[in-house]
Amino acid sequence: MSQSLNVEPIGFVRTGHEMKFQAGHQPDPKAIERNVIELLPGKQFELAVEDLEGFDRIWLVWWFDKNTTWRPRAMPPRGPAKRRGVFATRSPHRPNPIGLTCVDLVKVEGLNLVVGPLDLLDGTPVLDIKPYLTTVDCFPDSSLGWVAEVENLLSQPPPYDVQLSEKAKAQLEWLKSEWKVDFWERAQSILGYDPTHHRTRRILQIPDGRMRLGFGPWRIYYNIDEQRVTVDEIRQGYTLDKLERFDEIPHRDALRAFVDRWESE
Repeated sequence: MSQSLNVEPIGFVRTGHEMKFQAGHQPDPKAIERNVIELLPGKQFELAVEDLEGFDRIWLVWWFDKNTTWRPRAMPPRGPAKRRGVFATRSPHRPNPIGLTCVDLVKVEGLNLVVGPLDLLDGTPVLDIKPYLTTVDCFPDSSLGWVAEVENLLSQPPPYDVQLSEKAKAQLEWLKSEWKVDFWERAQSILGYDPTHHRTRRILQIPDGRMRLGFGPWRIYYNIDEQRVTVDEIRQGYTLDKLERFDEIPHRDALRAFVDRWESE
């Protein structure tokens, strides 16, 4: 018998992650981040967070609000380009788009929970919060299934040598210094392990024979020569016409400045 369930957010995530590529696939434990879970007022949540500050980590149960469809099989972004049963993956495209993330709890400030690195986008609805318990939530000897092969692959040195042209290096440095836009570390990791065509990594081969990797509104163009990847240039993913007409485009001002600075070259 089918049954509908109604849920309401208890709060929302406030973070600097506006696009998927900024959030990553899991929280980066090495990242120096401070994010906030803003709980809603008028719900007695001031009482609900009592005694929470004694825990180092908490579970966030949240909603994939950007997704409207699901697939019974998903192609994980890591590892071989092979589809897996969605219940054996962390894919966001699920029958019920519920996410689960364990995060560092830094401090509790009234209705604001200050937390560490997150893999969530700004504005993500939070459905519930639970304390992380090492005595019941940690099973270090459990089998990782098909993920074990991927983890072993990623523990090895990258099989591809990734290099930047002078133009690409200058473009990336300009984006970072002028606009605080920085996606190179993650891009380098992806290209170093597998720069070939992959749908979930947004890698395509374009008509001029080069490869193109997408990061939100940005595009990385490169060539593959045996085990060497050479990044030629960075480009914007929107035409000037669209940048003028649509205010909601992420990094719109940076994209327009990028066109002014680099289009002539």
